[in-house]
Order: sequence, then structure tokens, then C-alpha cells
Amino acid sequence: MSPSKRLLAAAATLATLLAAAGATVDVETTCKAAAASDARVDYGFCVSELGKHRDSPGADAWGLAKVAANLGVNNAGGAVRDADALLAGAGGDAGTKARAAAAALGQCRRLYFDAELAFAGAYDEINARDYAAGKEMAAEAAALARRCDDVLAEAGVTPSPLAPRGEYAAQIGAVCTAITDLIVK
Repeated sequence: MSPSKRLLAAAATLATLLAAAGATVDVETTCKAAAASDARVDYGFCVSELGKHRDSPGADAWGLAKVAANLGVNNAGGAVRDADALLAGAGGDAGTKARAAAAALGQCRRLYFDAELAFAGAYDEINARDYAAGKEMAAEAAALARRCDDVLAEAGVTPSPLAPRGEYAAQIGAVCTAITDLIVK
């Protein structure tokens, strides 16, 4: 079956499931449809991350989109704590390179704080069923996280100590957006 036919079949299956009043779909079905509709969604990541959240069992696509946004909040908050720990561990090194790295980490802390707020906003907007605003905020959150790696690279801090957080933010943002797209189709 061609990729476009698989996409249509997955979307049709999910649409049928969602059409039933109060319908719930499992994480695997939702992640399969999300991955079929958006190439940025990694099916394995989607299932793994959504599947371990306490709110996922029995959730419909709307609930799973909120779970994805919530996971983004948690990741961004963890990145803020990681940046704080890295800044505290920098100690008294007053060299030019150390000051540049500390300034970049401080900027990353602010970026991830803003990403945390954006993911929280995505959750609130999706919860209020303003899907366009929710998707926009999830995309903004992922962009803020990616910006951190750019800031660190510009300061000569490579590899980025926060790269795993940025990768997670990009993936969970894509999952949130793709699932939200499934709701409105």
C-alpha cells in the first residue's frame, strides 16, 4: 500500500473511532494515525512517551493531545532545572569562554522557561478546544527549545548539554500538533 493510501486509511480509521460519542482510542492507534499524517512524528517515541503517562489509558485524541502538551511542560521544566544546575556547577571560573558559556546557559534557561509556558498554553488552548492556538503554542515551544542549542553553539558550547531536552521538545511538539490535527479532521 502506498504511503498516501496508508495515511488515508489511518486517518479514516481514527475519524471513524472519534466519530462515536465519547469514543476513546488507544495510544497505539492514535500514534499510528499521527505518524501517518505527519512525517515528523516518530511512532515509537509517541507510543513510549504517551503510553507511560497516567492520563493516557482510556483517553481520546483530545486527551492524548493534552498529555503530549503536558509532557512538553515537564520536559521544559526539567531543562530549566538542568540549566540551573549547570550554572551552579560553573563555579567561579571567570574566563572569557566560561562567561560566554554561562551567559548562553542563562539565555537557555529563559528560553526553556518560555517553552514551558508555551507548552502550558498549548495544553490550555487544546483543553478549551481552540486547536489552532494550541498547535501554534506547541510549535512555538519547540522552536524556543531549538533556539537554545543555537545560542550554545554561538557561544562555543558544543555539544549542547541540553540537546536531549531540545530533541524531546521537538518530538513531543510534533506529536501534540499531529494529534491535534487528527481531532479537527
